[in-house]
Amino acid sequence: MFENLSSIKDKFKNLETIIADPETMKDMDHWQKLVKEHADLKPIVEKYEEYSKAKDTLVEDKEMLTETNDDEMKDMLKEEISTLEKDIVQMEADLKILLLPKDPNDHKNVIVEIRAGAGGEEAGLFAGELLRMYQMYADKKSWKTELLEYSEQGVGGIKEAVFMIKGQGAYSMLKYESGVHRVQRVPETESSGRIHTSAATVAVLPEAEDVDVEIAPTDIRIDVYRASGAGGQHVNTTDSAVRITHIPTGVVVSCQDEKSQHKNKEKAMKILKTRVYDKVLEEQNKDIANSRKSQVGSGDRSERIRTYNFPQGRITDHRINMTIYKLENFLNGDIQEMIDALITQDQTKKLEMVASDK
Repeated sequence: MFENLSSIKDKFKNLETIIADPETMKDMDHWQKLVKEHADLKPIVEKYEEYSKAKDTLVEDKEMLTETNDDEMKDMLKEEISTLEKDIVQMEADLKILLLPKDPNDHKNVIVEIRAGAGGEEAGLFAGELLRMYQMYADKKSWKTELLEYSEQGVGGIKEAVFMIKGQGAYSMLKYESGVHRVQRVPETESSGRIHTSAATVAVLPEAEDVDVEIAPTDIRIDVYRASGAGGQHVNTTDSAVRITHIPTGVVVSCQDEKSQHKNKEKAMKILKTRVYDKVLEEQNKDIANSRKSQVGSGDRSERIRTYNFPQGRITDHRINMTIYKLENFLNGDIQEMIDALITQDQTKKLEMVASDK
C-alpha cells in the first residue's frame, strides 16, 4: 500500500502550484475540484512526511548507538529507538487507513428519514426521541438541521420525519445509522409494569447535488392540494401542499409543512432528488443496495441494528456487539463513541479485504 505514497506527495505538491496559478482560478468549478482534491490528499501527505522523518531519525539513532561509547548516551538512544519503533508501527497503521478508498459521498450533507415501525403509539414516541437525538448530535457538531417533512402520531409521537443535516462530513458519520432501531421499556400507560418492544426505522441518504442527478421536467408530475392537519382540519384555504412523482422510478414525495406552495415544492424537490440519487447508487452498487435493504427493512421489531433498553439503561449495537450503559446521554446526542466504533469496524473490514486481494 505504501508504494504510491511518493507519487501522492508529488501530486500534492503539483496541485499546490496549479491552485496558486491565476489562470486556473478563471474556471472556478475546476479550481474548486482541485482544491478539494488537494484537501483530501493533505492528511495522507502530512502523515507520510511524519513517517519518513521518524524512519530517518531511527536510522540515525541506530548508527549513533553503534558509534558511541557513552553509557548514558546509549541508554538515551535505546529509549528513543524503542519509542520511534512503536510510533512507526502506529503511523503505518494510520497510513493504511488513510490510503483506503474513500466513499465519494462522505463529505456530503445528509437527509435523514425516521419512521415509526412496529409498536403503535410507543413506536411514534420513540421515533420522536430519535429525531431529537440526531438534532442534538448535530448541534454538538455545530451542524445545521432543517426539518423537511413532519407527520405527527398520537400524543407527542411522530409517524414520519424527514430532515436535512448540513455539515462537512455529515454522511461519513451518520451513514451507519441506517436500519431498524428497537426500544424496550415500560410505557407510562402500562399499569402492570410489563416491558414493551417497539421499533422505528432510520434511513440516512447523502444529499443529491445538481451534478449527481438531473431530473428532467418531463419526468415528473406535480400535484397541488389543500394542506390538512390532524383530524382533517384545514391548515389553510389555498392549495399549498405539493406532491411530486418521479415517473421513471415511481418515487413520490409530498410536502405540506410550509404555507407557501413554492417553498413546499422546493423542499419536495430536494427530497425527491436525494431519493432518486439513492436509487442510482443502488443500481451502481448492488452490494450496497442489498446491505441497505437488509438494514432498513420494514420496521418489524426483529430486523434490528440497535436496541435501546430503558430498564437496564443500555444501548447495544448488534452489528459490532457493543453495549454502552449511558442511555440518557446517548438520547441527548452523545452518540460519537458508538459512531467511532462503527467506523473502526468498517475500516478493519476494508483492510482485511485489501489484504485478501493481495
